[in-house]
Amino acid sequence: MALSDDQIKAFLDAAPDAMVIVGGNGRIAFVNIETEALFRYSRTELVGRPIEMLLPERYRDRHSDHLASYFVSPRRRPMGAGLELYGLRKDGTEFPVEISLSPVATDRGTFVSSAIRDVSDRKTMERRLVEAREFAEEANRAKSAFLAAASHDLRQPLQTLTLLSSVLSRAVPTDSRAATAVANQSEALHLMGELLNSLLDISKLEAGAIKPDISDFSVDRVLKRLRAEFAALAEAKGLKLIVEDCRAVVRTDPVLLGQIIQNLVANAIRYTRDGWVSLTCLVAPETVRIDVLDTGVGIPSDELELVFEAFYQTRDAKRAAAREGVGLGLSIASRMAGLLGCSLDASSTVGKGSCFSLTVPRAAAVADFDEAGGASEAGAQMQAGLVVVVDDDHGVAEATVMLLGSLGIECIAVPGSADALQAVANRGGMPGLLICDYHLGNGETGIDAIRKIRGQTGASVPAILVTGDTSSSIARALEELDGCHLMSKPVDAGALFELAERLLRTDAIPPNARGSAPG
Repeated sequence: MALSDDQIKAFLDAAPDAMVIVGGNGRIAFVNIETEALFRYSRTELVGRPIEMLLPERYRDRHSDHLASYFVSPRRRPMGAGLELYGLRKDGTEFPVEISLSPVATDRGTFVSSAIRDVSDRKTMERRLVEAREFAEEANRAKSAFLAAASHDLRQPLQTLTLLSSVLSRAVPTDSRAATAVANQSEALHLMGELLNSLLDISKLEAGAIKPDISDFSVDRVLKRLRAEFAALAEAKGLKLIVEDCRAVVRTDPVLLGQIIQNLVANAIRYTRDGWVSLTCLVAPETVRIDVLDTGVGIPSDELELVFEAFYQTRDAKRAAAREGVGLGLSIASRMAGLLGCSLDASSTVGKGSCFSLTVPRAAAVADFDEAGGASEAGAQMQAGLVVVVDDDHGVAEATVMLLGSLGIECIAVPGSADALQAVANRGGMPGLLICDYHLGNGETGIDAIRKIRGQTGASVPAILVTGDTSSSIARALEELDGCHLMSKPVDAGALFELAERLLRTDAIPPNARGSAPG
């Protein structure tokens, strides 16, 4: 049964959107109740009038041409897709709209039916979301800037205190009350530094300030460095450190991967009384699983899922480590693994040990290879010589000189590379070691200083870069600088002395090695 005109009008009045029917002459033939409510005109004010009366004046000329074009080839489509469209109310106010067009063929010719929807609320929400995102991005930028400053500025006085405490410990009788006080002070400074480092790492992860730099590289590139870094610590505790070779090539961020495994190994050594800690790799077609195993105290099954939470320590771990840790290492490792899209799992048996497994994507269509690491073994044997401390912070520089001087190492302190070169020229010899702070004056970095000094002296002098900045960009820059070791503030005085002593008696890098020229 055919519908009457009145029935058709009733259906259109029931529509949730404003419906405007326009004839080929561009004039309004019908509007429904929603149109009256939306535009605030009565039907009698609209019917027979040009459709352009419902548009802001700036759109009217173009709309007439668009309407004529539409009637030439009518079809169902949204109007002005991708454009900002506005309607005009009787009171002159504008509002954003979405419009859908449909041709209607009748015995009186073709008409176009326009469904018009007010999207003011949605546009307001979109605008608020954009504003909220911009505010969040600005807050993150500000937080990142604060963290960069805090990483350096908060660690500077702590670095000075740590070095002076070490100097003081060598100046007081070992059996005196002062020695006990200094030892307690050193322990407090160590815990303070560990907590500060961890909190800044957590904050940078939460602020999104750490961005992965994905590349293909051999796992050995990371494992060899960690073997050298933890050998002395494991030996001091009477533990055997086993690090298997792994020629597999993975695709991830080498710096962040190293930090994750570093946290896992440090944790394993800390909570292992005797036995061993090992790093092994299981290579699969698409992944490489790196396992850090130990013969430590183990983790109770009811606490295993909690160890990746910030500040969490198991009951046994607290006793085993004598509260040396702060419970952030595993949390940082877990967050970094998530940032890389890698999985980090744990299994453990109380009294027998634990295994932490990091699964990393293997590089596609890349042959596994041996990747040379460390400095070249060529070059003349360098004997113990002058240590040049490059640091524009007078307190830290003098404390470093006092520490190494008290241990029989000849040192001088200078604020920048130009002063270092002048001091070396005045002494008429070649420096045996450079110890450079990363942030120097006049926009110079420690990496710049090392390159300049090496370039001017014609030899790749061994170097230690000291920084409170935890950004991965520094570690990446060091990959292009052979024979340079990174130490994070606050630097442990004993570790600084041991590394300095070792470097003063190791082979020099030949002048033509990469990283030796100014860059």
